[in-house]
Amino acid sequence: MAKITWDEEAKRFYETGVNHGVLYPFDSTTGTYGKGVAWNGLTAVNESPSGAESNAQYADNIKYLDLVSAEEFGATIEAFYYPDEFAECDGTKEVKPGITATQQSRKKFCFSYRTELGNALQGNDYGYKLHIIYGCLAAPSEKSRSTINESPEAATFSWTISTTPIAFSDSSLGLKPTSHIVIDSTKSTAEVLAAVEKALYGDAETDAKVLLPDELVALGAAG
Repeated sequence: MAKITWDEEAKRFYETGVNHGVLYPFDSTTGTYGKGVAWNGLTAVNESPSGAESNAQYADNIKYLDLVSAEEFGATIEAFYYPDEFAECDGTKEVKPGITATQQSRKKFCFSYRTELGNALQGNDYGYKLHIIYGCLAAPSEKSRSTINESPEAATFSWTISTTPIAFSDSSLGLKPTSHIVIDSTKSTAEVLAAVEKALYGDAETDAKVLLPDELVALGAAG
């Protein structure tokens, strides 16, 4: 047994920043998510889960039970710009070179990004988390244009994202379908982390690709 202690320097954890954004557009010809491309200029990813609300049921003049609604995962992506491959995900299609039409069908995509983990001893070098969001669909968003003046600012684009969860094939895991998986570098083995990053970011021999939940489970089991 041990007495609880507070504010140990090594345990003053925090999470900060967002970087290493990668887009994986859906390829309708193969029915799979295609090659990942870097998303430069990423400024924010705001996670916004919804649902999981309690709905009280009454019987015999007392509260009988609580029924909880399904939980959904959504997010908002903010960036100074976006990769060309995101255009069709945003309802834009090229008609001829340099000519595009908006209000077109929106392509599904997956998206990954990284957040930094820190503590009071090591600062932001303590570790990081890899986030993967599945089954994304971008809603139409407002784009504001303003004149250049004495205090110019780069325009920031923003997209509200809804998701469709992906199921785990192994029912013995007891897991519901998910739209968001997080890999913690401070808790994963070096082998698993290296394999995940090689897949997500690619290397000299292989293109970047998104790892589906079952593939992550298999990697974890192997590690």
